[in-house]
Amino acid sequence: MKVVAGSRRHQALRAGAIALGVLVAVGIPFNSSPVLNGQLTLVLAYSVAAVGLGLLVGYGGQISLGHGAFFAVGAYAAGAVLAKTGLPYLLAVPVAAAVAFLLGLAFGVPALRLRGLYLALVTLALAVAAGPVIKRAEPLTGGVSGLAVRQPPVPGWLAIDPDQWLYLLSLAVTGLMLLLAVNLTRGSLGRSLVAIRDGERAARTAGVDVARVKALLFACAGAYAGVGGALFAYGQGFVAPESFTLLLSFTFLGAVVVGGLGTVAGGVLGALFVVFVPQYAGDVNQALTGVIYGATLIAVVYLLPGGAAGLLRRLGRLLVTVVEPVPAPEPSPPPPDAQRGVHDAVETSDAAGTGGDPAGRRVRP
Repeated sequence: MKVVAGSRRHQALRAGAIALGVLVAVGIPFNSSPVLNGQLTLVLAYSVAAVGLGLLVGYGGQISLGHGAFFAVGAYAAGAVLAKTGLPYLLAVPVAAAVAFLLGLAFGVPALRLRGLYLALVTLALAVAAGPVIKRAEPLTGGVSGLAVRQPPVPGWLAIDPDQWLYLLSLAVTGLMLLLAVNLTRGSLGRSLVAIRDGERAARTAGVDVARVKALLFACAGAYAGVGGALFAYGQGFVAPESFTLLLSFTFLGAVVVGGLGTVAGGVLGALFVVFVPQYAGDVNQALTGVIYGATLIAVVYLLPGGAAGLLRRLGRLLVTVVEPVPAPEPSPPPPDAQRGVHDAVETSDAAGTGGDPAGRRVRP
């Protein structure tokens, strides 16, 4: 089936696909076990963090190995706010995002002069330092003992289980963050990011403030990780330094690569991979979990260079082919004879208006 890009039929198909995806996502917790609902809630938390890292890597071309530190900051910020204050649960999520945003901005401004491996090493140091800092900030984080987080209670007017409510709440927040990411990539910020990624000097020549855009992008990626950390704290009900090891940062980076660089949906697909594939690998052979997971990761990267999102796009093209609209033809200029006829008519009229005297057409002072 062929559809024209931007046509009503194309928009109806996209709206129908999105509506179907939303209905399936909302209906999942009512047809699954509490254990699976908890795993899917973890997927949603990882998805938000992976989408933020995908903006940084896929659109900004900056490699960060310290995303787990921002994730930890968001988790502890939400947990500390709920433990120390009477702030509502949903308001604790913006607080976690704001704290992670400020940390990302404070870290992104000095890192503007770094790129490539140098930036990766600096962010790696941030991830390594996160654990010791958390352990020493005992009044806020609980130190090595961890911090208990109050989970959102189910509203009295909803007859659902707590695991279902946590999933639906995380799904709503994740959907909002995905929508915001799509708007960012399609707006002026997204065009600036693509210009910087393709050629920084050319972007400067075009008038893009590279330093401001890079710092803002780093801060936005940190905010996304902060929101993901808050959802993680809600879903687990407990946070401890052992939950935010260096492996977590590599897990987010693996999710971005497997899901597909430069795509928003890739963060969700990559989060599904990094949560469920290790579990299935453990079911195959508990002693070789890491080997099976690593081999699967290498195979996916080798066989799917565009990630899981690229595979879905290719499968979608087999069902629906989107063609560009045919541009309207430009109006052709009038023939030369018609142009000469117009000029002759104007000159004859001028001559008639001046009594046929050519001197009457002279330019008067």
